[in-house]
Amino acid sequence: MTPILLLGAGRMGSALIAGWEAAGAFAPSELMVRDPHPSADLIAQSLALNPPDEDLSRAKTVLLAVKPQLWRQAAAEVSALLAPDAVIVSIAAGVSSHDIAEAFGGRRVARVMPTTAVAIRRGTASIYSPDPLARARAHALFAPVAQVVDLEDEELMHAATAVSGSGPAYLYAFVEALEAAGLKAGLDAEAAARLARSTVIGAAALLEQGGEPAELRRQVTSPGGTTQAALEVLIGQGALVDLMVGSVAAAIARSRELGG
Repeated sequence: MTPILLLGAGRMGSALIAGWEAAGAFAPSELMVRDPHPSADLIAQSLALNPPDEDLSRAKTVLLAVKPQLWRQAAAEVSALLAPDAVIVSIAAGVSSHDIAEAFGGRRVARVMPTTAVAIRRGTASIYSPDPLARARAHALFAPVAQVVDLEDEELMHAATAVSGSGPAYLYAFVEALEAAGLKAGLDAEAAARLARSTVIGAAALLEQGGEPAELRRQVTSPGGTTQAALEVLIGQGALVDLMVGSVAAAIARSRELGG
């Protein structure tokens, strides 16, 4: 499946390269990167950066990692230069496998929606492909750095994008809000930040050990206590659920718009 050609090495592409290096999944010599504005960190690495056009025919796997608005331009620039059996793995949000296959001359396609925690081998990756070989290729790329979830219906990629791909930002926004609440309650900035961040990290660690969210919540909620008083505001009458449903719906709608 190598060499692997990355079309775009922004935040997600760079996160994948870091994760692969940490996992020992692929050697730098197995990677080629095409990016018009590479970062200093990328330039410093010993991989083939912006190789000549004739080298692109060696790529067995092509990771489409440009912004969704730029994917057609990227495809038009390289499609004719690729080998006929190159497999396209796309992380472009909202862009259908049919459109990608068409733009890349009918080649096999898999779609993936990862999270940037792939950089530390703690990512999540939703995968869809109607083609078994392309699906297996996507697994080979992401299994070393992420928990992989297979989707059988491409329409669900919009939901996966909204829940998982965008999900880390929701958590960071929650931590910011919890810090702000701590400040308003009288804590200084350092104390509010340390309390909010360490509490969320510890709670997530318990969740990772296999705890169910509802049960973990019940374990820290004494009847008539302080936590119950807070939760009556946070989740009472569906407040938090309604907010998250609306947020995910907005992200799904935008995902569909990006797909054109």
